[in-house]
Amino acid sequence: MSKQEIRVRIAPSPTGDPHIGTAYIALFNYVFSKKHEGKFIIRIEDTDQTRYRAESEAMILDAIRWFGIEWDEGPDKGGPYGPYKQSERLEHYQKAAKELVLSSHAYYCFCTSERLADLRKKQTESKLPPGYDRHCRNLDPKEAETRVNAGEKHVVRFKVPTSGATSFEDGIRGKVEFENSKLDDLVILKADGFPTYHLASVVDDHLMKISHVIRGEAWVSSTPKHVLLYNAFGWTAPHFTHLNLLRNPDKSKISKRKHPTSILYYKRKGILPEVLRNFLALMGWNPGGDQEIFSTEEMIEKFSWDRFSL
Repeated sequence: MSKQEIRVRIAPSPTGDPHIGTAYIALFNYVFSKKHEGKFIIRIEDTDQTRYRAESEAMILDAIRWFGIEWDEGPDKGGPYGPYKQSERLEHYQKAAKELVLSSHAYYCFCTSERLADLRKKQTESKLPPGYDRHCRNLDPKEAETRVNAGEKHVVRFKVPTSGATSFEDGIRGKVEFENSKLDDLVILKADGFPTYHLASVVDDHLMKISHVIRGEAWVSSTPKHVLLYNAFGWTAPHFTHLNLLRNPDKSKISKRKHPTSILYYKRKGILPEVLRNFLALMGWNPGGDQEIFSTEEMIEKFSWDRFSL
């Protein structure tokens, strides 16, 4: 059997200044891929049209390049699995959502924003966990299709199993398991025809042959939903690794409301990119020994997941 090609990606959203967390995640994706002679890809997640900023995409690419990391495939370079901007890949997501509906793994939901707001209010008043009540889950498929064809506003929701558990093996944490009953029937395709992060990331990672998904720990709780999506499509899921978040000395999460989180801030302050790379590398990784200064080449040589701390 041929050896699997290592392919990793970062997928920043062009909604503002390039975040220092993006550089942090990009660094370990890059180092891991080069350790295994693989490919590092940048994919722009621009499906949130309400927050999209056209100038932000160029700022992100410029900032990552200044940081000292070069990608093998991306929106400015192309590659065999492009395009590398999600807004240019809508047909893939719409086709995938339709497939899930036809296979009874997803359904059309016609609930209005008013109904959902009222539902959340009642759940809050009753001190119940927030979540969709699956009101449209058991609609007759033919009736739902008729309403869609008539132009009624709707979203597509994924049908999460209501029993059992979903687990995955994390590269740092080991086995992680979630009870399906505590997962929501998530929206995968919005009313404007754009996908949510959950559907888009799964479809793109599959089509772009991503072998390892390396991202922040904020996505741990979303991963069982992604595993269920892979299973519904009949696809093999990539390997998942969730890195600890960048935090303040008091362990609180860094916030742009309190701290400079833009990569450009550090550039303007005169911080050298190799210094920033070294500093970020040692936030969660320690190869052992007394060495405190590493070139990128040394990081690649010494890199292993078992030297990460949570």
